[in-house]
Amino acid sequence: MKTRLADLRADDVCQIPLSNLDVSEAKRFQDDSIWGYFERLRMEDPVHYCQASPYGPYWSVTKYRDIVAVDTNHKAFSSEQGVAIVDVPDKHWTQSFIKMGPPKHGEQRHTVSPIVAPENLIKLESLIRRRVRTILGSLPRNHDFNWVDMVSIELTTQMLATLFDFPFEDRRLLTYWSDVAVAIPKAGHAIDSWDKRSTILSECLEYFTRLWNERINAEPRMDLISMMAHSPATRQMEPSEFLGNLILLIVGGNDTTRNSITGGLLFMNQHPSELRKLRDNPELVSSAVSEIIRYQTPIAHMRRNAATDIVVGGKQIRKGDKVVMWYISGNRDEEVIENADRFLIDRKNVRQHLSFGFGIHRCLGRHLAELQLKILWEEVLNARLEVEVVGEPDRIASNFVHGYSALPVQIRA
Repeated sequence: MKTRLADLRADDVCQIPLSNLDVSEAKRFQDDSIWGYFERLRMEDPVHYCQASPYGPYWSVTKYRDIVAVDTNHKAFSSEQGVAIVDVPDKHWTQSFIKMGPPKHGEQRHTVSPIVAPENLIKLESLIRRRVRTILGSLPRNHDFNWVDMVSIELTTQMLATLFDFPFEDRRLLTYWSDVAVAIPKAGHAIDSWDKRSTILSECLEYFTRLWNERINAEPRMDLISMMAHSPATRQMEPSEFLGNLILLIVGGNDTTRNSITGGLLFMNQHPSELRKLRDNPELVSSAVSEIIRYQTPIAHMRRNAATDIVVGGKQIRKGDKVVMWYISGNRDEEVIENADRFLIDRKNVRQHLSFGFGIHRCLGRHLAELQLKILWEEVLNARLEVEVVGEPDRIASNFVHGYSALPVQIRA
């Protein structure tokens, strides 16, 4: 990794005038060449203004402490215009509680938070373990297969179906809708227009509206649809707001966990000494999970807009400016995280990372994500599975979700 960063800095990154440097290009995340760009910004211009990008002008905040300062100041930095760098056209805009400030944000968030409360996670733990054992036991031996599809997506989609009490046989629709929701329309891609994206997501809304209508006329249950249908804070939502909250919960419950499951296996193969460490001392599983989530950073950025004139990192940000917190960069900030470019499962202060965000919008399902990863690695160790990565990962072209579409692996019998 150090050599690759040095090569990028010499051959590519330093050739770009700092004023023209734009870290939003999705291809750099897809080909894994983004690291040198963020390293340069952290060193030379940690709060950097990009005047011209496909997403309009924006500020990049790339160091850990500056990101925390922005993320924890919801009065000065608003999410009401969206949490991704892309500006969604008004016609296709959907509201959700992550795009709200207090008090409505807290009321709607509180409606669904019991699903990931500690007492409910205890109830879910045995179910997750049974599913993990079933999934791992069904994997082919001595044949290549796609870990993303057969493990990462399958485990997280089963969990999502449980949280929504969604028809199990249709659970892969949840994955599909999640992928569509985070796609930025582009000519030549599967989602090539905002209209196409909205048409597909309207099918999601139609499906969930049927579930809503069933549950609003039934006794309250411990699932996300019933919770929203019976809560005063959410039961009068307009259809677009219902869809927005569905997208938020589906993406939040899917992408973070699924891409950390894939990233974790990849990192353990790339760093065999860390895997040996884990096999020799299984009590490091919880620490390893935190390091996987930091090193992967499954949500690369979150966006805010300045609600007032304010100074960050010595730079004057004007009211209305778009401000992008690059979690993926802050998680490699050597001023806060020692040897930040190294994957170390037993590092000190291993939970000190940005992957779940901070402040009022801190990831609601973070403990469930950690639980799924912890159980998966416990069961991989218990079964003594030797899962070998046998090819390069296919990464998705996104500056928002830092993830994978395929990871070829083989289990040696």
